[in-house]
Amino acid sequence: MFVVSFSYMDNLPVNNSISTILPIFNEADSVAKTICSLDQVMGNLNINYEIIAVNDGSTDKTEEILASLSLDNIKIVSHDKNRGYGASLKTGIKIAQHPWILITDADGTYPEHHIPELIAETRKHDMVIGARNGVKVHDTFFRKIGRGIVQKFASYVSGSKIEDINSGMRIFKKENAEKFWSLFPDGFSFTSTITVASHSNGHRVKYIPIDYNKRSGKSSIKPAKDFIGFMSLIAKLAIYYRPLKVFVPLALILWILAVTTVFVSYFWLGYLLDATIAVLLISGVQVLIFGFLADMIVKRFYND
Repeated sequence: MFVVSFSYMDNLPVNNSISTILPIFNEADSVAKTICSLDQVMGNLNINYEIIAVNDGSTDKTEEILASLSLDNIKIVSHDKNRGYGASLKTGIKIAQHPWILITDADGTYPEHHIPELIAETRKHDMVIGARNGVKVHDTFFRKIGRGIVQKFASYVSGSKIEDINSGMRIFKKENAEKFWSLFPDGFSFTSTITVASHSNGHRVKYIPIDYNKRSGKSSIKPAKDFIGFMSLIAKLAIYYRPLKVFVPLALILWILAVTTVFVSYFWLGYLLDATIAVLLISGVQVLIFGFLADMIVKRFYND
């Protein structure tokens, strides 16, 4: 049984209303335990809440298990086919009745007892993220390395320190998520998108250290493919919000290559590669011009 301290109870959101969304795909081994534990934690907080379980086209016994749950505050929504993690969250957000959205996974990786800590910070912040750097964190070496690279890039783009870019346990305002709706993908990049977008728009974001358990069942994440997807997504967000942070470094790289070509061709080959040098220099100028134009468009868009 989870015990909620009175300090958390005293710092609950002003509106006292939260919609919890669980995207679910083939989680028959853990979904019932997770939802029941979540319902107990939320019930102990004495707030208005609902649990929205989105069955994303599961092919195991997940649908039958969800149907067997007899809880007062649960809503079950099913996709006729697997549409993706982000699509499941968007389905849940659309039907959510409360102004705060809490998301977590159904695979048992995120301990529900951290939820009151996240909720307590919503008085002062627009989004509170459970950062997977607590005392007990089960993660693979390659995922840590990949996530670290993505977070460094995202921190550079957003201008803020991002401690966990794609944590699946977080709470945020529904109205803020709706502002970024057109940016949200249907895949795993939903959390990365809302993290970078929130920082880039000056929202108050708080990170709370949490534990991270070994998941039940098989993960559907493909590390190499998803890493490339995350990097391209952040590059797209950078162009959308901070274009100069992409175009200026690219222009500098082209100019450095031009200067390097001058020295290498002259001292190594004995003659200058005029055409190559000219192309690199002109390309650098063009990239920089595109960057300034993109920055003007972005500023004009937000001013309007």
